[in-house]
Amino acid sequence: MTIYNFSAGPAVLPKEVLEKAQAEFLDYATSGMSVMELSHRSKEFDEIIKGAESLLRELMQIPDTYRVLFLQGGASTQFSMIPLNLAQGRKAYYVVAGSWGKKAYTEAVKLSKTIPFEPICLASSEPQNYVEIPSFDAGAIDPQAAYVHVTTNNTIEGTALYQVPDTNGVPVIADMSSNILAADYQVEDFGMIYAGAQKNIGPAGVTVVIIREDLLNQEPVLSSMLDYRIQAENNSLYNTPPTFGIYMAKLVFEWVKDLGGVAEMEKRNREKSDLLYDYIEQSSFYTSPVLHKKQRSVANIPFVSPSAELDVKFNKEADAAGFKNIKGHRSVGGMRASLYNAFPRQGVVDLIAFMKKFEEENA
Repeated sequence: MTIYNFSAGPAVLPKEVLEKAQAEFLDYATSGMSVMELSHRSKEFDEIIKGAESLLRELMQIPDTYRVLFLQGGASTQFSMIPLNLAQGRKAYYVVAGSWGKKAYTEAVKLSKTIPFEPICLASSEPQNYVEIPSFDAGAIDPQAAYVHVTTNNTIEGTALYQVPDTNGVPVIADMSSNILAADYQVEDFGMIYAGAQKNIGPAGVTVVIIREDLLNQEPVLSSMLDYRIQAENNSLYNTPPTFGIYMAKLVFEWVKDLGGVAEMEKRNREKSDLLYDYIEQSSFYTSPVLHKKQRSVANIPFVSPSAELDVKFNKEADAAGFKNIKGHRSVGGMRASLYNAFPRQGVVDLIAFMKKFEEENA
């Protein structure tokens, strides 16, 4: 039985990457050591981390005026690092288009009790259960504000932001965790981009931060580990970084490059997601909660059947048939197909066949 992993993260990795890591696992580059045993100060690891950065810069066309960091703590740690480093004494705006955007804003509000800055919810679609990306008036943004925070892909709700909004000249900071390298953005449109690795980059444990140099903090912050400037000045080696995760990320970057880069990834992802969206649209059995087609995620596709009871039955039978981790997030229920870069097109074709059969048996 073929197994398809629809997990939203940690997620499917390219088979070619896993096979290369397996082949090098006991002896990396004739060093006689595993990557997991290499010193982060060694020549071998220096080549790995510099190679990973160089590849990411090439793939995303990152200008020289931006620094690339490989950090720990997951993307959620950035919810605190961003205001700590960038917002003290200023306003910071948040667009809340999903659960993770709300967490970012909630963390900022919590931090504002001890650090002097003003977090402002610029727009929210929470009252509509996050079925759309909320709009806002750029004129309502103080041009002296530190940043406007957005989430480019809402993993749980299945919406995505593809066009960077007008923010009255204020830098845009984007949580790009679930569609980095899957949709082709222009880095110079953002002041900062950050992403947890465990969806399109590699295993959990690495967070990529791409930050414009002029936004690096001028004053030290609460902790050296949470200080962007210190991390940048030490080239992500202030302490021992997640070495194996960075190595895996480098292999994934090589894989993306070999396939044709980010534009090719987006083309493939749109083809995969369109197959599933088109089937859901023509079905009278399945429905998508996303309100606007132009805001549909190419990475995470939630859908439901006519009842919660049928959703439970679907998930149980799908799991038994090899469609793993397709159950929707516990906060929304239903089903969710996460079609990240490494997810094969055939998996979508086979899922649709299963969905048709389930519909025929339960309509």
